[in-house]
Amino acid sequence: MIKEQSKFLRLFKITIMFFLSFLFCKSNIIEKNYINIENNNIAKYIEEENIDAKQIEMFQDEYNKASLYLPNYTFIGELTGYVGNCPLCTGYLACPPRTNVLESGIYFNDKDYGTVRIVASSSAYSCGTILRFQTNRIQEEPVIAIVLDRGVLGNNIDLLTDSEDYAIRNIGRIRNLNFEVLRTGWNNE
Repeated sequence: MIKEQSKFLRLFKITIMFFLSFLFCKSNIIEKNYINIENNNIAKYIEEENIDAKQIEMFQDEYNKASLYLPNYTFIGELTGYVGNCPLCTGYLACPPRTNVLESGIYFNDKDYGTVRIVASSSAYSCGTILRFQTNRIQEEPVIAIVLDRGVLGNNIDLLTDSEDYAIRNIGRIRNLNFEVLRTGWNNE
């Protein structure tokens, strides 16, 4: 029942995003005067050859970008911070591509989401899972992060930071934080 409600809610959100994207594209078309389509058809259908391929492509791109940020589901958890050179850390992430963060830093370049932060989670969240969360302790806008490491339990999420001092002072332990799952792993897009 909950799974069906979740699917219905996601479908509803996608429909809303589709409608909003349509309105956005329609307003751009009108404002930028891409094309003036005349329709003399009584039924008021636009014939396919009258639709500009660029307009269709632009609409599809906007729709795809908007749907990337619709959450699959949410969960409540704790956020902590860690560094790649902690006493039990090797600097190498547990998930492929097993990046050495001591050399590459705290960000990862994802093909769909661009530059994102790196987090560790329990095995409850697959490698490559994209999370979104917001806390003003880190930054004003939401943080988009990818699960590339392990080492925590349950719904705890550990954000990779540049220094232990930053992790302690700026993050500490943030309880009851809302996390949105935007993508569930590499292969479950």
